[in-house]
Amino acid sequence: MTEPIQKSTPLTDPGHELHQSVEGFLRAFGASFLAFFDYLGGIGRMAGEALQRLLTRSLEFNAIIAQFQNIGIRSVMLVSLIAVFTGMVLALQFIVGLKRFGLSLYAGQVVGVAITRELGPVLTALMIAGRVGAGIASELGSMTVSEQVMAIRAMGGSPISKLVIPRVLVATIATPLLTTMAIWEGILGGMLISMMEGEVTARFYWDQVINTVEPYDFFSGVAKTVFFGFFIGCIACYQGLSTTGGTKGVGDATTKTVVYCSVAIFISDFFLTKLFLLF
Repeated sequence: MTEPIQKSTPLTDPGHELHQSVEGFLRAFGASFLAFFDYLGGIGRMAGEALQRLLTRSLEFNAIIAQFQNIGIRSVMLVSLIAVFTGMVLALQFIVGLKRFGLSLYAGQVVGVAITRELGPVLTALMIAGRVGAGIASELGSMTVSEQVMAIRAMGGSPISKLVIPRVLVATIATPLLTTMAIWEGILGGMLISMMEGEVTARFYWDQVINTVEPYDFFSGVAKTVFFGFFIGCIACYQGLSTTGGTKGVGDATTKTVVYCSVAIFISDFFLTKLFLLF
Protein backbone atom coordinates (compact mmCIF):
# COMPACT_ATOMS: atom_id res chain seq x y z
CA MET A 1 0.00 0.00 0.00
CA THR A 2 1.53 3.25 -1.14
CA GLU A 3 1.62 6.19 1.25
CA PRO A 4 0.03 9.45 0.04
CA ILE A 5 2.57 11.91 -1.22
CA GLN A 6 2.63 15.04 0.97
CA LYS A 7 3.03 18.28 -0.85
CA SER A 8 5.89 20.31 0.46
CA THR A 9 5.19 23.93 1.34
CA PRO A 10 7.27 26.21 -0.84
CA LEU A 11 9.79 28.18 1.11
CA THR A 12 9.28 31.93 1.08
CA ASP A 13 12.15 33.96 -0.21
CA PRO A 14 13.21 36.55 2.41
CA GLY A 15 14.71 38.69 -0.28
CA HIS A 16 11.42 38.74 -2.18
CA GLU A 17 9.48 39.75 0.96
CA LEU A 18 11.98 42.52 1.67
CA HIS A 19 11.67 43.73 -1.90
CA GLN A 20 7.87 43.84 -1.61
CA SER A 21 8.07 45.70 1.70
CA VAL A 22 10.46 48.30 0.31
CA GLU A 23 8.37 48.66 -2.82
CA GLY A 24 5.20 49.15 -0.75
CA PHE A 25 6.91 51.73 1.44
CA LEU A 26 8.21 53.67 -1.54
CA ARG A 27 4.78 53.65 -3.19
CA ALA A 28 3.11 54.91 -0.01
CA PHE A 29 5.80 57.54 0.48
CA GLY A 30 5.53 58.66 -3.14
CA ALA A 31 1.75 58.89 -2.95
CA SER A 32 1.96 60.94 0.26
CA PHE A 33 4.64 63.17 -1.27
CA LEU A 34 2.55 63.87 -4.35
CA ALA A 35 -0.61 64.40 -2.26
CA PHE A 36 1.23 66.92 -0.08
CA PHE A 37 2.35 69.03 -3.03
CA ASP A 38 -1.06 68.68 -4.66
CA TYR A 39 -2.57 70.05 -1.44
CA LEU A 40 -0.13 72.96 -1.39
CA GLY A 41 -0.84 73.62 -5.05
CA GLY A 42 -4.57 73.70 -4.40
CA ILE A 43 -4.19 76.18 -1.56
CA GLY A 44 -1.77 78.30 -3.61
CA ARG A 45 -4.16 78.34 -6.57
CA MET A 46 -7.07 79.39 -4.36
CA ALA A 47 -4.99 82.06 -2.59
CA GLY A 48 -3.75 83.44 -5.92
CA GLU A 49 -7.26 83.67 -7.32
CA ALA A 50 -8.46 85.33 -4.10
CA LEU A 51 -5.64 87.90 -4.28
CA GLN A 52 -6.37 88.62 -7.94
CA ARG A 53 -10.06 89.16 -7.26
CA LEU A 54 -9.26 91.24 -4.17
CA LEU A 55 -7.21 93.65 -6.29
CA THR A 56 -9.58 93.79 -9.25
CA ARG A 57 -13.07 93.52 -7.75
CA SER A 58 -14.95 95.57 -5.17
CA LEU A 59 -15.27 94.14 -1.67
CA GLU A 60 -18.54 93.05 -0.11
CA PHE A 61 -18.42 95.13 3.06
CA ASN A 62 -21.48 93.49 4.61
CA ALA A 63 -19.77 90.11 4.44
CA ILE A 64 -16.53 91.57 5.83
CA ILE A 65 -18.33 93.19 8.77
CA ALA A 66 -20.13 89.92 9.49
CA GLN A 67 -16.82 88.04 9.48
CA PHE A 68 -15.24 90.63 11.78
CA GLN A 69 -17.97 89.91 14.27
CA ASN A 70 -17.60 86.16 13.88
CA ILE A 71 -13.80 85.95 13.75
CA GLY A 72 -12.75 88.96 15.80
CA ILE A 73 -15.34 89.96 18.38
CA ARG A 74 -16.45 86.45 19.27
CA SER A 75 -12.84 85.39 19.82
CA VAL A 76 -12.05 88.15 22.32
CA MET A 77 -13.18 86.31 25.45
CA LEU A 78 -11.40 83.07 24.56
CA VAL A 79 -8.15 84.81 23.63
CA SER A 80 -8.30 86.99 26.74
CA LEU A 81 -8.83 84.02 29.03
CA ILE A 82 -5.92 82.10 27.52
CA ALA A 83 -3.63 85.14 27.56
CA VAL A 84 -4.26 86.09 31.19
CA PHE A 85 -3.72 82.60 32.54
CA THR A 86 -0.68 82.06 30.32
CA GLY A 87 0.92 85.14 31.82
CA MET A 88 -0.06 84.05 35.33
CA VAL A 89 1.32 80.52 35.06
CA LEU A 90 4.45 81.76 33.30
CA ALA A 91 5.14 84.26 36.07
CA LEU A 92 4.46 81.66 38.74
CA GLN A 93 6.86 79.17 37.21
CA PHE A 94 9.65 81.69 36.79
CA ILE A 95 9.20 83.12 40.27
CA VAL A 96 9.55 79.63 41.77
CA GLY A 97 12.56 78.87 39.55
CA LEU A 98 14.35 82.17 40.11
CA LYS A 99 13.87 82.05 43.88
CA ARG A 100 16.64 79.45 44.00
CA PHE A 101 19.05 82.13 42.86
CA GLY A 102 17.48 85.05 44.68
CA LEU A 103 16.28 86.61 41.40
CA SER A 104 12.51 86.25 41.70
CA LEU A 105 12.18 90.06 41.56
CA TYR A 106 13.15 89.98 37.89
CA ALA A 107 10.53 87.51 36.66
CA GLY A 108 8.82 90.37 34.83
CA GLN A 109 11.69 90.56 32.36
CA VAL A 110 11.30 86.95 31.29
CA VAL A 111 7.50 87.11 31.23
CA GLY A 112 7.52 90.25 29.08
CA VAL A 113 9.88 88.86 26.47
CA ALA A 114 8.29 85.39 26.36
CA ILE A 115 4.74 86.70 26.04
CA THR A 116 5.65 89.36 23.48
CA ARG A 117 7.85 87.36 21.16
CA GLU A 118 6.44 83.83 21.23
CA LEU A 119 3.68 82.77 23.59
CA GLY A 120 1.29 85.62 22.83
CA PRO A 121 1.42 85.29 19.03
CA VAL A 122 1.54 81.48 18.87
CA LEU A 123 -1.15 80.75 21.47
CA THR A 124 -3.46 83.38 19.98
CA ALA A 125 -3.04 81.86 16.53
CA LEU A 126 -3.70 78.37 17.89
CA MET A 127 -6.88 79.53 19.60
CA ILE A 128 -8.05 81.18 16.37
CA ALA A 129 -7.21 78.01 14.43
CA GLY A 130 -9.22 75.91 16.88
CA ARG A 131 -12.22 78.18 17.02
CA VAL A 132 -12.32 80.18 13.79
CA GLY A 133 -10.57 77.75 11.46
CA ALA A 134 -12.77 74.85 12.50
CA GLY A 135 -15.87 77.03 12.19
CA ILE A 136 -14.98 78.19 8.68
CA ALA A 137 -14.24 74.65 7.51
CA SER A 138 -17.46 73.35 9.01
CA GLU A 139 -19.56 76.15 7.52
CA LEU A 140 -18.10 75.97 4.03
CA GLY A 141 -18.02 72.17 4.15
CA SER A 142 -21.73 72.07 4.92
CA MET A 143 -22.40 74.48 2.06
CA THR A 144 -20.30 72.33 -0.28
CA VAL A 145 -21.94 68.99 0.49
CA SER A 146 -25.41 70.57 0.35
CA GLU A 147 -24.55 71.98 -3.11
CA GLN A 148 -24.93 75.62 -2.06
CA VAL A 149 -21.48 76.39 -3.45
CA MET A 150 -22.50 74.79 -6.74
CA ALA A 151 -25.61 76.96 -6.74
CA ILE A 152 -23.46 80.09 -6.39
CA ARG A 153 -21.46 79.03 -9.45
CA ALA A 154 -24.66 78.22 -11.37
CA MET A 155 -25.98 81.72 -10.70
CA GLY A 156 -22.82 83.27 -12.13
CA GLY A 157 -21.25 84.13 -8.80
CA SER A 158 -17.80 83.29 -7.53
CA PRO A 159 -17.37 81.29 -4.32
CA ILE A 160 -13.90 82.86 -4.00
CA SER A 161 -15.33 86.38 -3.93
CA LYS A 162 -18.34 85.62 -1.76
CA LEU A 163 -16.93 83.03 0.64
CA VAL A 164 -13.13 82.99 0.62
CA ILE A 165 -12.01 86.63 0.39
CA PRO A 166 -14.02 87.97 3.37
CA ARG A 167 -12.87 85.14 5.65
CA VAL A 168 -9.19 85.18 4.64
CA LEU A 169 -9.00 88.99 4.73
CA VAL A 170 -10.61 89.28 8.15
CA ALA A 171 -8.54 86.42 9.59
CA THR A 172 -5.38 88.15 8.35
CA ILE A 173 -6.39 91.46 9.96
CA ALA A 174 -8.04 90.19 13.14
CA THR A 175 -5.23 87.87 14.23
CA PRO A 176 -2.66 90.67 14.79
CA LEU A 177 -5.28 92.77 16.60
CA LEU A 178 -6.18 89.91 18.92
CA THR A 179 -2.49 89.17 19.44
CA THR A 180 -1.81 92.76 20.51
CA MET A 181 -4.61 92.50 23.06
CA ALA A 182 -3.36 89.10 24.23
CA ILE A 183 0.19 90.39 24.78
CA TRP A 184 -0.96 93.18 27.08
CA GLU A 185 -3.32 90.90 28.95
CA GLY A 186 -0.65 88.24 29.36
CA ILE A 187 1.74 90.81 30.82
CA LEU A 188 -1.00 92.02 33.18
CA GLY A 189 -1.65 88.45 34.29
CA GLY A 190 2.05 88.07 35.02
CA MET A 191 1.95 91.31 37.02
CA LEU A 192 -0.82 90.02 39.27
CA ILE A 193 1.13 86.89 40.17
CA SER A 194 4.39 88.81 40.54
CA MET A 195 2.71 91.15 43.03
CA MET A 196 1.24 88.29 45.05
CA GLU A 197 4.01 85.70 44.85
CA GLY A 198 7.10 87.71 44.01
CA GLU A 199 6.28 90.54 46.44
CA VAL A 200 7.03 93.30 43.96
CA THR A 201 5.10 96.48 43.23
CA ALA A 202 3.28 97.10 39.98
CA ARG A 203 5.63 99.98 39.15
CA PHE A 204 8.73 97.80 39.64
CA TYR A 205 7.20 95.06 37.47
CA TRP A 206 6.39 97.47 34.66
CA ASP A 207 9.86 99.02 34.87
CA GLN A 208 11.31 95.54 34.34
CA VAL A 209 9.04 94.91 31.36
CA ILE A 210 9.63 98.31 29.73
CA ASN A 211 13.39 98.12 30.17
CA THR A 212 13.57 94.61 28.73
CA VAL A 213 10.97 94.42 25.97
CA GLU A 214 12.05 96.46 22.97
CA PRO A 215 9.78 97.74 20.19
CA TYR A 216 11.39 95.19 17.87
CA ASP A 217 10.20 92.36 20.14
CA PHE A 218 6.63 93.61 19.98
CA PHE A 219 6.49 94.29 16.25
CA SER A 220 8.24 91.05 15.29
CA GLY A 221 5.81 89.05 17.42
CA VAL A 222 2.75 90.78 15.99
CA ALA A 223 4.07 90.70 12.41
CA LYS A 224 4.24 86.90 12.49
CA THR A 225 0.53 86.70 13.23
CA VAL A 226 -0.30 88.39 9.91
CA PHE A 227 1.05 85.27 8.22
CA PHE A 228 -0.59 83.00 10.80
CA GLY A 229 -3.99 84.54 10.14
CA PHE A 230 -3.53 84.26 6.38
CA PHE A 231 -2.56 80.59 6.66
CA ILE A 232 -5.52 79.84 8.93
CA GLY A 233 -7.98 81.49 6.56
CA CYS A 234 -6.59 79.81 3.44
CA ILE A 235 -6.38 76.32 4.95
CA ALA A 236 -9.86 76.52 6.48
CA CYS A 237 -11.48 77.80 3.29
CA TYR A 238 -9.70 75.24 1.11
CA GLN A 239 -10.70 72.37 3.38
CA GLY A 240 -14.29 73.56 3.43
CA LEU A 241 -14.59 73.98 -0.33
CA SER A 242 -12.94 70.61 -1.03
CA THR A 243 -15.18 68.67 1.39
CA THR A 244 -16.71 65.44 0.11
CA GLY A 245 -18.57 62.56 1.72
CA GLY A 246 -21.55 64.21 3.36
CA THR A 247 -21.67 64.94 7.07
CA LYS A 248 -18.76 62.63 7.78
CA GLY A 249 -16.69 64.59 5.31
CA VAL A 250 -17.56 67.83 7.12
CA GLY A 251 -16.27 66.37 10.37
CA ASP A 252 -13.09 65.15 8.70
CA ALA A 253 -12.52 68.56 7.08
CA THR A 254 -12.94 70.28 10.44
CA THR A 255 -10.44 67.98 12.14
CA LYS A 256 -7.91 68.31 9.33
CA THR A 257 -8.23 72.09 9.42
CA VAL A 258 -7.27 72.30 13.08
CA VAL A 259 -4.37 69.87 12.62
CA TYR A 260 -3.02 71.47 9.43
CA CYS A 261 -3.36 75.00 10.82
CA SER A 262 -1.52 74.04 14.01
CA VAL A 263 1.30 72.42 12.04
CA ALA A 264 1.50 75.42 9.69
CA ILE A 265 1.69 77.82 12.65
CA PHE A 266 4.57 75.99 14.34
CA ILE A 267 6.56 75.47 11.14
CA SER A 268 6.08 79.03 9.88
CA ASP A 269 6.85 80.39 13.36
CA PHE A 270 10.35 78.93 13.18
CA PHE A 271 11.14 80.27 9.72
CA LEU A 272 9.56 83.69 10.39
CA THR A 273 11.53 84.00 13.62
CA LYS A 274 14.74 83.20 11.75
CA LEU A 275 13.79 85.74 9.08
CA PHE A 276 13.04 88.55 11.53
CA LEU A 277 16.26 87.90 13.43
CA LEU A 278 18.18 88.86 10.28
CA PHE A 279 16.93 92.44 10.52
